[in-house]
Amino acid sequence: MLKWKFFIVLKFVAIVRMASAKNCSTNKPPKVLIAEPSTPRSGISYLKEHGCQVIELEKATEDEVLKHIAEVDALLLAPPLKLTNKILDAAGCNMKTVATVSAGYNHIDIDELRKRGIKLGNTPRVLDAAVADHAVMLALAAARRLHEGRLKIENNEWKSDYQWMLGQDICNSTVGIIGLGNIGQAIAKRMKGFDIKQILYTGHREKPEGKELGAKFVSLDTLARDSDFVIISVPLTKETEGMCNEEFFSKMKKTSVFVNISRGQVVDQPALIKALKTNSIFAAGLDVMTPEPLPPDHEMLKLPNLVLTPHIGSATTNTRNEMSLLAAKNILKGLAGEEMIYPVV
Repeated sequence: MLKWKFFIVLKFVAIVRMASAKNCSTNKPPKVLIAEPSTPRSGISYLKEHGCQVIELEKATEDEVLKHIAEVDALLLAPPLKLTNKILDAAGCNMKTVATVSAGYNHIDIDELRKRGIKLGNTPRVLDAAVADHAVMLALAAARRLHEGRLKIENNEWKSDYQWMLGQDICNSTVGIIGLGNIGQAIAKRMKGFDIKQILYTGHREKPEGKELGAKFVSLDTLARDSDFVIISVPLTKETEGMCNEEFFSKMKKTSVFVNISRGQVVDQPALIKALKTNSIFAAGLDVMTPEPLPPDHEMLKLPNLVLTPHIGSATTNTRNEMSLLAAKNILKGLAGEEMIYPVV
């Protein structure tokens, strides 16, 4: 009788182990789900070269992710796809590694990943130069009325007048940068090449990098009041959401230019539209807005003193290839139980 019971126990243990091996095997090549179909091949090839089995989706939708998430060890995604609780609930026990092909991660619930013990890595730094270049381009385009000038040509309104289409100078100007992180610092370095008068910046605290750049740490109010160019370079958080509101724009100079290359939600968009319509500020340049994509009949497209680009700050071939490769390296580090190159969680 005892032998029979012992045999049953052994059989039960064997069944449990087989189920465990079937569901959470670590001997098979790790599976990685590529949720963004347009992910550059550099990262995908790197994963394959390092022994990963890659599953590529045709559409970046929650429903498509849900079809495969239970069978993979890692997820590579990119905004605007959100990593929802529904996806996390459907994920199998192997899915402990996530990488986003972006510097920002407001499309991911960080606290939820932390609770579930899932690692997350992002791709900062490799896009700093491209985004900083784009910020300077927007500042110049807005200051020199690029969009408005094109409209004048199209509408046959070209004039020969020394007082026609006068813009604002960057030379001898005061440039205010909200958020002197890596991208903010890259912007500051580029702006110094235009013989500006000074750089102001604001944030949680004064930074050693600010002193190295010769930048002055000031309050947000002072920056808004004294800057000829205001450039937003902060992550989207509960603290920064809507920080550039009607009160903020009312403090800016009427000759000032506003630039946003961070996230659209950092700006109270109706307040910005009002400031541009009433000429409370001179002009603005935006690479980010709400919603995205912007509807073709949106009122912002009718503003002559607003330069818009469709969230392409990091959109250069080399930058996107590097972002994809870095995301792949983050995944391999996570799968190996090592700290990611750029860990978020």
